Order: sequence, then C-alpha cells, then structure tokens
Amino acid sequence: MPARSDVRPAPKDERLDLEPRIKLWVEKDGLLVLSDFRVQLLQHVGETGSLAEAAERMGLSYRRAWGKVREIERNLGRRLVDSEAGGAGGGGSRLTPDGERLVALYRRFRLAMEGDLAKEFRDLFKQ
Repeated sequence: MPARSDVRPAPKDERLDLEPRIKLWVEKDGLLVLSDFRVQLLQHVGETGSLAEAAERMGLSYRRAWGKVREIERNLGRRLVDSEAGGAGGGGSRLTPDGERLVALYRRFRLAMEGDLAKEFRDLFKQ
C-alpha cells in the first residue's frame, strides 16, 4: 500500500462525490455503554419524561427500550434513568444527573469527531 504522501488526488473532473461517515460508540471494560442509538433513546426519555414515549418515537417495544436502558446502566455501573410506576399520580421516567451529563458529553464528543472527520476528509480528498 502506498504511503499517504505518495497518493495524489485525481484531477477535478475525475473526482467522485464521496461523503465520509463514522460510527462511534463508547465502551467501559470492553462493554458497550454509549452509541448514537443508545444516546438517542436516553435523549427521548429526557425530552418526553416517558420511557414508553421514547420507545414509541424509536419504533421499539417498551420491553426492548427498558432492556437497553438496563443494559447501559449495568455496563456503566451507574443509574441513568429514574422511573416511577403509573397510578393515580401518573408515572414517568427522567434522566438522572449522570444520564443528563452523559447524553450532553456524548453529543459534544460526536460533534467534535464529525468536525475532525470532515476536516481530514477535505484535506486528504481535496474536495
């Protein structure tokens, strides 16, 4: 494989319309903790105050959404969602302070990685 500096970009009329993509996830001790999908689920819980509504927004069953939240919490070793059973006073779910912080940090991390990815792509592909 040629060294990075040995590869020259094609003339402008031969360039392809390429777009970079990146898949990110965060692990702890080799266990998946956060990903775009998982963070989106947590964000929906925070926005709606309901795990059922978050599941519906993502096209998931309540059981699967609850399982994902528990998996994240188990792998991380921290509680991210507090839930109260329904009843006369209603129920609901909300993110814990740790949950809110992790969602915000992951979003910032994602934006930073996308910016770096776009810059590197432009620099290498000269688009």
